Amino acid sequence: MKSTLSERDICTKYITPAISKAGWDIQTQIREEVTFTAGRIIVRGKLHSRGTKKRADYVLYLKPNLPLAVIEAKDNKHSVGAGMQQAQSYADALEVPFVFSSNGDGFVFHDRTGLAPQVEQNLTLDQFPSPETLWQLYCEWKGLSTPESQKTVSTPYFDDGSGKTPRYYQLNAINRTIEAIAKGQDRILLVMATGTGKTYTAFQIIWRLWKSKTKKRILFLADRNILVDQTRTNDFKPFGAAMTKIEKRQANKAFEIYLSLYQAVTGTEEEKNIYKQFSPDFFDLVVIDECHRGSAAEDSAWRDILDYFSGATHIGLTATPKETKDVSNLKYFGDPVYSYSLKQGIDDGFLAPYKVIRIDIDKDLQGWRPSKGQADKQGQVIEDRIYNQKDFDKSLVLESRTELVAQKVTEYLTATDPFAKTIVFCENIDHAERMRQALVNLNPERVKENRKYIMRITGDEAEGKAELDNFIDPASRYPVIATTSKLMTTGVDAQTCKLVVLDQRIQSMTEFKQIIGRGTRINEDYGKFWFAIMDFKKATELFADPAFDGDPVQIYAPGEGQTPVPPDEEEAGQGPGASDTDLPSFEHETDGGEGEEGEKPIKYVIGNEVTVSVVAERVQYYGPDGKLITESLKDYTRKAVRKEFASLSDFLLRWNKADKKQALIEELESQGLLLGALADEVSKKQGKVFDPFDLICHVAFDQPPLTRAERAAQVKKKDVFAKYGDKARAVLDALLDKYADAGIESVEDIQILRLDPFSQIGTAPELIGAFGGKAEYLSALQMLENELYG
Repeated sequence: MKSTLSERDICTKYITPAISKAGWDIQTQIREEVTFTAGRIIVRGKLHSRGTKKRADYVLYLKPNLPLAVIEAKDNKHSVGAGMQQAQSYADALEVPFVFSSNGDGFVFHDRTGLAPQVEQNLTLDQFPSPETLWQLYCEWKGLSTPESQKTVSTPYFDDGSGKTPRYYQLNAINRTIEAIAKGQDRILLVMATGTGKTYTAFQIIWRLWKSKTKKRILFLADRNILVDQTRTNDFKPFGAAMTKIEKRQANKAFEIYLSLYQAVTGTEEEKNIYKQFSPDFFDLVVIDECHRGSAAEDSAWRDILDYFSGATHIGLTATPKETKDVSNLKYFGDPVYSYSLKQGIDDGFLAPYKVIRIDIDKDLQGWRPSKGQADKQGQVIEDRIYNQKDFDKSLVLESRTELVAQKVTEYLTATDPFAKTIVFCENIDHAERMRQALVNLNPERVKENRKYIMRITGDEAEGKAELDNFIDPASRYPVIATTSKLMTTGVDAQTCKLVVLDQRIQSMTEFKQIIGRGTRINEDYGKFWFAIMDFKKATELFADPAFDGDPVQIYAPGEGQTPVPPDEEEAGQGPGASDTDLPSFEHETDGGEGEEGEKPIKYVIGNEVTVSVVAERVQYYGPDGKLITESLKDYTRKAVRKEFASLSDFLLRWNKADKKQALIEELESQGLLLGALADEVSKKQGKVFDPFDLICHVAFDQPPLTRAERAAQVKKKDVFAKYGDKARAVLDALLDKYADAGIESVEDIQILRLDPFSQIGTAPELIGAFGGKAEYLSALQMLENELYG
């Protein structure tokens, strides 16, 4: 009888044979139980867990790079179309046009192309469409009308045999780009958040275009030498002898794949413009990495190259598309063919979530004014005016402020992990050096163990720059703390960076996103699942802008009543119509601008006679809606629970109906409830440890909480186990003790019967037998939970 079969049995006995009979190759075209997200990382205090992964029962491919259909299977107790809505949500993510649901009796077929006679139709098991049928519909839907365009789109991606394949969103980005080029589009923009594999995605795009001979000679441009070298030795390595790096201003025309630092092919003098040694039609494709760096500005060096090779297809890659009054990447490239945002990456579990630690310093908020005739440490009389946040570490140095920031960084690392990789972003090189010294003085034992515990890594100093590779290498313990200003804002793949410190006044959304991107990568082997941002300069006010989600952003000077990110006052170069695209050249980092006469501006340095203090310190969490939780954790929990449950009765009804309480707890956590962090906060205040049930009832519905030990003691007093034999009662008593000690999760796992103290009472089968069997044991467990939470 089909009705007695499990979902997996239905797949094996009915669905797979039907698909195979329709002509789908079970080895190369049919994949079962395809997990395509990693599960959002839920941060709970210092702990973390993974949310639910998305998994499709079947994905059908024409070739490994071309998914065509999703099938959701259900057991035969469900209707044939019961899985359709779930399948459509998977099809949305995977961008496939054909969706099927089945219970083993037949299929419901949903055609998202609009080309079929009906949107949905019922099919028998023998009517499942062939790969050729769906491929022809796909080509018609995508407008791939020629054999050449179909060949381009169907060319496989590079496979080294290791099992590494593009993630689902990378495959979407690759396919969208290939299809656009196959249909003749020649200006393409890809927006992918930092840490999502833009370079690997670019490699697979180039590989497929190159292998299909759609594009024969390709130029890949980047603005950092480290980016070019990393690309050449890592993601682009399979190109082998066909690839070269343009350097020493030599243009060897014998290669097919060219990598170049854009500075290496441009110059102010005509003869230095090496790219003009190539004919304008030499390259078929130009790929511009980090194209937000002003590449679209009409007077930029990048734009000269793009204009010269205007006949080629241009692909721009960025995490932060640039939109200002003067510069528009969207105007040059057009709307992105694909976007994958920071929020999406965190929701899918591919990027690390974060906490924000906001620390406000009194002098930053209140300002500071020198007394009449007051001189600094060099004897310079300080100009009489009010100095505030935009002045500190630029025109005025308060040494006590630097020491306070260093102290807070040290306190955080000491309390969490003294060897957590940390980047401290400073205003300039001088500030980075003073910060290094302050941190060294606060960490003498660590520095004694290894002098490279703290290093200044800036563009002007060879010793520090030489340690950059060690800092980003997960296997290298040192350096641990890097102080910098501009050098590490982009292109530094710091997988194990767990703390990003902002003591730099950031007015550019682009630069802000790039800096935060240093912490968004996950490295499970080294315990990197989330990171913290310690903000001393109110930089995280930029979180209020929805552009942090990764969508294009319009940067402008706010008018009256508009204060999304209000500066203290308008800065030179940041007034109405100003642009932040021309960031400093990170290859030749300097220590700031010069005055009108070519002299460095005056900088006052004041010692510890001017004291500073922390006015406020708070922790914010990244919520499930992509915004920071700025209220207290208790207030946030209350609102979130009451959004899900209108009353205490609703919550109790759902709780008591749940076969496994832990499953409901995990469901709530996957929706963003930070129960672990909340437990820490409530426990610290009351000096007791509470169950998630009591935390929710207390915080959301104002009920007095009981500890797990108190709940267990109440049940024991009732003597509700009298109907059971001695061995069964001993098991239930031990379960209550285990609940009081470790919580409901351990009690609900039947494997606990194999551990002490249960193993001292009897073997697991004996203990289950004492209740009359597994069903009776689970019934007794349900009764115990009802008594605990009654």
